[in-house]
Amino acid sequence: MSGHNKWANIKHRKAAQDAKRSKIFTKLIREIIVAAREGGGNPDTNPRLRAVLEKARDANMPKDTVERSIKKGTGELEGEKYEEIIYEAYAPGGVALYILALTDNKNRTAQELRHILSKNGGSLAESGSVAWIFERKGVIEIPAEKISDMDEFTLLAIDAGAEDIEEGDPVLVYTAPESLTSLKETLASNGFTGEAKITYKPKNSVKVTGSEAEKVLKLIDALEDNDDVQEVFGNFDIDDAELEAIMAKLEG
Repeated sequence: MSGHNKWANIKHRKAAQDAKRSKIFTKLIREIIVAAREGGGNPDTNPRLRAVLEKARDANMPKDTVERSIKKGTGELEGEKYEEIIYEAYAPGGVALYILALTDNKNRTAQELRHILSKNGGSLAESGSVAWIFERKGVIEIPAEKISDMDEFTLLAIDAGAEDIEEGDPVLVYTAPESLTSLKETLASNGFTGEAKITYKPKNSVKVTGSEAEKVLKLIDALEDNDDVQEVFGNFDIDDAELEAIMAKLEG
């Protein structure tokens, strides 16, 4: 999908910028608590916790903050009770949005998201109206500079369990969620290291341009700025150059 790989690269850059602010810590703490609550406090036996701890390290989160968050999740320390909620929505141009949130007050979160969507030309959708568009996948983002022979890399990745590979920078390697850890380990053992995470990949896309494209990205930026929102996925198709220009304008 045109623009999708560029979007991954821009989101990675944006995450690095966000890491300079305390807001990213708020989101990571919630994710650590929920991951530890669901799968235990040992990252060796809890893939979800292992993945979020890698993000915490990349964001330079203090070790004691990480340890407290894990203990809150396992119940060793008293802490907030966060609930995972998925909100489905529409952005301008008929773009579908799949919004992942962790909240301790779902009524407050729904009200805040409804306000953000309304203010930016979007709207909440009925349950199930958007979910079918997105497939839950594991993805590994490999910097293009690490791959000297794309054909050789593709064969290696497919043999290791990759289902799809999207060229660009980064190169996106998709797999079934349950195969993500083994695929990452195989690629890493061959020198191809990159961020691994669970994503929601759209089955189809909606082409948007001009002011409509800018409205879509502005809405997503506003949603991701909300403390309760962990990540937003969309099925928009925006040309790479236009996407880069709009994001540069929003960041400025």
